[in-house]
Amino acid sequence: MKKGINRHFRVYRYVFYKETLVDFKEQFWSFLGAFIGIGIIALLQSFQLPHLESIFLIGSFGASSVLIYGAIQSPLAQPRNLVGGHVVSALVGVTVGKICPDIIWITAPLAVAFAIVAMQFTRTLHPPGGATALIAVASGTKISSMGYLYVLSPVLSGSIILLVVALIFNNITSKRHYPVKRSRLRRSRRRQIKKRFQS
Repeated sequence: MKKGINRHFRVYRYVFYKETLVDFKEQFWSFLGAFIGIGIIALLQSFQLPHLESIFLIGSFGASSVLIYGAIQSPLAQPRNLVGGHVVSALVGVTVGKICPDIIWITAPLAVAFAIVAMQFTRTLHPPGGATALIAVASGTKISSMGYLYVLSPVLSGSIILLVVALIFNNITSKRHYPVKRSRLRRSRRRQIKKRFQS
């Protein structure tokens, strides 16, 4: 029993050690990608859309940047999830806002809950999508007055900008690959497809 405990302790110590290693090259590329991606959106905001104040630079893009530049191996950070999750959530948020306007205690939870279900149904689960749906119903009159235009800009256009930057900066070095070709999510989908064809 003592040997088993010692072995488990060594395994836990090794895993903890590996998880806490600091790879400065990884951090550099994560920083650069996030800086450029958000910077381009902020630049477009400041030069092209000054009358919309900060509508083009929505908060959920910051959360997406953490995933697509800092956790690129995550199934939730892949291109389909990034773009699809934001667009699906924006559609849900705008629709809920049109059905129940000015009832924030109903629209906010409905928008987030339906966005989660819609992303699960379309297999585009992306956690910042919940914030995108919430922004559509809780950000005041400017975004609500945009209606479904909010889905196209800032949501679709902004997520495409983040994706293009991620495709460039996450593939500069040989250690970083984006999108992940052999992710667990893709393997599980392949297994599901095989099961369907076999049955």
